[in-house]
Amino acid sequence: MLVRIGNFLFHWRNFLFPAPFLLLLVPGQPIYADPACAALVGGGIALLGQLVRAGTIGFKYIIRGGKDRRVYAEDLITEGIYSHTRNPMYVGNVLILSGVGFAVNTWTCWLVATALGVFVYVAIIAAEENFLRGKFGPGFDAYCRDVPRWLPRLSGLGKTLSSGTFKWRRVIVKEYGTPFGWVVGICAVLLWNLSRLEGGLVRHLADVMTVGLVFVVGLALYTLARTLKKMRILVAD
Repeated sequence: MLVRIGNFLFHWRNFLFPAPFLLLLVPGQPIYADPACAALVGGGIALLGQLVRAGTIGFKYIIRGGKDRRVYAEDLITEGIYSHTRNPMYVGNVLILSGVGFAVNTWTCWLVATALGVFVYVAIIAAEENFLRGKFGPGFDAYCRDVPRWLPRLSGLGKTLSSGTFKWRRVIVKEYGTPFGWVVGICAVLLWNLSRLEGGLVRHLADVMTVGLVFVVGLALYTLARTLKKMRILVAD
C-alpha cells in the first residue's frame, strides 16, 4: 500500500509544495507575536535544507525526476553525500517544507507541514526502494545495510567533503529556482501576516521594505542565473 501511495505522490510531487500556504486559511495558535520572527526562524530552517540539497548536488548529482513522471534510475549512486545517507535531497526537502510551514507562524501549520513532508517522502522512498531493489538486487540491499535511510552517518563525512570536488556551477544551474521559490513564499507569507496586524502594512513599513529588498535581490539573482543558463555561459559540469 505504501509503495502504491509513493508512486502516486511521486507522480504529483511538484504540486505538493504549496500545501503550507493553503494552511494560512486554517486558524491556529501563533508561534510568535511578531510574524517577522517566525519568518526569520523559518527561513533559517529552509536555508539548512537548501544547504543539504546544494551539498548533495555539488558533490554527486543524482537525477530524481524519474522517467515519464515515474520512479526510475539508470545507476545506483553510492558516492559523495549518498555514502552517508541514502536520501539527502529528501532530507533537504523536508527541512525546506518545515521552514516554510514555520514561517506561516502557527503551530498548526508548522506541525502539519512537517508531518506532511515526512509522510510524502516516506512513501516516495518506499516506492523508490521497491524499484531499486528490483533492479539492483543484492547490491542495493548491501547499500541499505551500510548507509542510513535518513539521518546521515557522520563518520568519514569530513573526509568525503574534503576529498570530493564541489561543482558549484552544477549547483547554480540545477538549483537556482528552488531557493527563489521558498524565499518568495516566505516573503509572501510575512506580508500576509503583517497585513493582518493592527495598523496593517503601513505600521510595519520597515519590515515591508526589508521584504521588498529580499525579493528584489532574490529576483535579480534568479534572473541572472536563468539568463546565464539560457545563454549557455553557465553550464553544469
